[in-house]
Amino acid sequence: MYQLDASAYFYLLAAIPVVVLLFLLVLLWKRNTQRKFADPELLQKLSPNKSVFKSVLKVLMVCLALVCLSFALVNPKIGTKLETVKREGVDVVFALDVSKSMLAEDIAPNRLEKSKQLVTQIINSLAGDRIGIIGYAGSAFPQVPITTDFSSAKLFLSSMNTDMVSSLGTAINEAIQMAQTYYNDEEQTNRVLFIISDGEDHEGNVTGIAEEAAAMGIRIYTIGVGTVEGGPIPIKRNGTLQYYKRDENNEQVITRLGEATLKEIAAEADGAYIDGSNTKEVVDTVTAILNGMDKKEFEAKQFTDFRDQFQWFLGGALFLLVLDILFLERKTAWVRKLNLFNEKKS
Repeated sequence: MYQLDASAYFYLLAAIPVVVLLFLLVLLWKRNTQRKFADPELLQKLSPNKSVFKSVLKVLMVCLALVCLSFALVNPKIGTKLETVKREGVDVVFALDVSKSMLAEDIAPNRLEKSKQLVTQIINSLAGDRIGIIGYAGSAFPQVPITTDFSSAKLFLSSMNTDMVSSLGTAINEAIQMAQTYYNDEEQTNRVLFIISDGEDHEGNVTGIAEEAAAMGIRIYTIGVGTVEGGPIPIKRNGTLQYYKRDENNEQVITRLGEATLKEIAAEADGAYIDGSNTKEVVDTVTAILNGMDKKEFEAKQFTDFRDQFQWFLGGALFLLVLDILFLERKTAWVRKLNLFNEKKS
C-alpha cells in the first residue's frame, strides 16, 4: 500500500519536453552556425573530440533528474505493516442523487457539488464506522461497497457526476432497495442510510420501500439540497453554458426542493429530515445522531507504519546532476582508442 503526499508536483514532469525541445533548438542553431563558419570535414579536423552522443547523454541525465526530483517532492510513502485492528462503529450508507436536476445552481456551486461536499465533510468526521456510497438517477448503481477505506471512498465520490446514469428520472426507491443489500453484517444492530437529494422522485411508492427498510432495522435520514424557490437546470459543455433544460412545451424547467417527499421518507423509516444548506450544521447533526447509537465492534485490516521514500529519489536526482556536471561534451580517450566505428582509417 502506498500514499502520495503532494501529487500536484507531478506537473513538474511537463518541464521534460521543454528541456528536450530547447536542446534540439540549440543543436540545430549550432549546426547552422558551424556550417557558416566552415564545411563539415574541416570542422571535424578542428574539433575531432566533439561528441554528439555525450550531449544527448547529458540532456537525458537532466531529464531523469527532473523525474527523480518530481517524485521526491510528491514524497511517496509505503505501508510496511498490515495489521488487524479492532474498531467500533455503525454501518453508514450514503445514497447520492446524480440526476440532471442536481445541476441547478440555486445553491452554490450547484446541488451536486454541494452534496459531495456534505458527504466528504461527514466522512471526515467519522471514526470507526464503515461506509458505502450509492448513486442514483433513473436507476441506482453501487459506487463504493461497504468499507473502512475512507480515502478510496472520497476518491470515488469526487468522480460522481450526472452522466453516470443514462436513464432520466430520480428513482429514490431503487436506491433504498440497493442500500438494503449493503448491510452484510447481520449482527450490526444500527444501520443508517443518508439520502442526499433535492427531493424529486419520478417513480413513486417511496414510502412503501422506506417501510421495508425500517423493518430491516435501517434508519433513513434525508438531507435536502436546494431551495424551495428552485432554479433552472443548466446544461454545460467543458464548463460553458449551452442552454437551460426545457420541457416538451419548450418552457424552461424550474426544479424545486421537494422537502415533503424527503420528510415523508425519513418519517417512515424512523429517521429525520436535515436541511443541507449549512455544511457545519449538517455535520454536527449527523455526528450527534451517530454518537447516540450503539457501536458494534468489528475487525478491519489496514496498513500502518507508512515510511517516506522521497530520500531515494532526491539522492538519485543529485547523483544524476553531479554526473551531468562531470561529463564533458567530448569523446572519452579510451573509447576513441578502441576505434569502434573505424574512425581512424588505416
